[in-house]
Amino acid sequence: MTDAARLHLPDLPPDVRFVALGRDERALAWSFDVKRAAMRPYIEARWGWDVALQRRLHRERFEEKPFARILWCERAVGTVSLMRLATHVRFGEFYLLPEFQRLGLGSRILRHCLRLSDATSLPVRLEYLKWNPVGTLYRRHGFVVAGETEIHWLMERPPSDGSRFAFDQNAD
Repeated sequence: MTDAARLHLPDLPPDVRFVALGRDERALAWSFDVKRAAMRPYIEARWGWDVALQRRLHRERFEEKPFARILWCERAVGTVSLMRLATHVRFGEFYLLPEFQRLGLGSRILRHCLRLSDATSLPVRLEYLKWNPVGTLYRRHGFVVAGETEIHWLMERPPSDGSRFAFDQNAD
């Protein structure tokens, strides 16, 4: 991951904070536990749960992307990654622990990230497993299918006008 891609995610008042995860084994393990809790049912449905493979894949993503811990009312509830690249903003690694899903929190966080992304005048891209119901969330927020792989929908949302926020590319 390059420093130019690292973006500061400001807090979302009144109750959501984003804390950049360190690049250490403890942060890696915690973020993997969140991903496992959020994604295991969808991964297991297709391939079974190979913990060694999933840890390896997660480590690769962790090393290439900036991860932030999502705190809601000071409780750690998930992860997210938002990074600026030359041609687009990459949104991903967005996992909420199951007990915090379907409460509107995901929509709030996604809207916040999209407002920040709009300040760049770049489209936002993401991908998700085709059989994961999270696609309805992304479609509700203006994402359209821009491509696909055997297992992922590749989605994009163009920037919208009226942005009020700007990225601080130098913040950690």
